[in-house]
Amino acid sequence: MKNIHQYYVYIITNRKDGVLYIGMTNDLQRRITEHRGKLIRGFSLKYNLNKLNYFEEFQDVNEAILREK
Repeated sequence: MKNIHQYYVYIITNRKDGVLYIGMTNDLQRRITEHRGKLIRGFSLKYNLNKLNYFEEFQDVNEAILREK
């Protein structure tokens, strides 16, 4: 039995017409919770990025990485 993995490429922002961040994860709900809870240091914390704007789902990690780039 083959395991099916899911990967997500997502875009978050801080407000309308604001800063955008594109990321990739294998657990979208957890990752957005981390952004909203300010648990991730770096770019998303600096710009208060916490609004999920868009996401796409992939089963192939390489496709997700390519899409993120």
